[in-house]
Amino acid sequence: MIRAAVAFGATLLVLFIAIPLATLYAHLSPGRFAALITSPDAFSALRISLVTTACSLTLTLLLGTPLAYVLARGRFAGRDVVDAIVDLPIVVPPAVAGLALLFAFGKYGLAAPMLGPLHVQLAFTTAAVVLAQLFVGAPFYVRAARAGFASVERVYEEASATLGMGPLRTFARVTVRLAMPALAGGAVLAWARSLGEFGATIMFAGNLPGVTQTLPLAVYLGLENGDVDLAAALAVVLVTVALAIVVLARLLERRSA
Repeated sequence: MIRAAVAFGATLLVLFIAIPLATLYAHLSPGRFAALITSPDAFSALRISLVTTACSLTLTLLLGTPLAYVLARGRFAGRDVVDAIVDLPIVVPPAVAGLALLFAFGKYGLAAPMLGPLHVQLAFTTAAVVLAQLFVGAPFYVRAARAGFASVERVYEEASATLGMGPLRTFARVTVRLAMPALAGGAVLAWARSLGEFGATIMFAGNLPGVTQTLPLAVYLGLENGDVDLAAALAVVLVTVALAIVVLARLLERRSA
């Protein structure tokens, strides 16, 4: 009786998740989907999404890798505070994240006195999309990379040092290689989170076609304009990518384990 109740509850939740997603695929015929996804509006949103997520992922790797290593290996005052700050964007509502970025880097934000004389405007530009994606996506990479670096046995690094390798070569050729499955898994999750970002982007970068309109924003605009088919086609792309990301992340997790 208990097993039947557990199975029934589990089945209901799985169906509750799967059925709405399946309806997205059933909404359009293959021909209609192909026509919509190759339209100029869809192509523009896809291009901006790919370019901005590539930039935000690059910044995530460059800035997040040393931070993750410090958090995994360092022992310093305030480490727990830094760790908590890095995790905050995961739980902070995206709209709040966008508002915070606007207050920091907007036209009248905290950084305005430094950006103004340089004639640099970040808000409501493509650069703002990158910053919004970096803000919400980087913590996923840092969390995974931190765990990956912490799992590397120091005996291998010590052996590398005895063979004459310096700290940087040891880090690149031993530590990073051993932690690579976790680093790759974190990078995949960060990229996926950036690709699906909506709230922070629309608050900080706006929804400007050809400039800041990413795939999630194009879905929203399609619904606003009554073009449900275009919204559904773009949603199918996002769900398909998300499914591929989940499968890839699971494979990387198993390899890391």
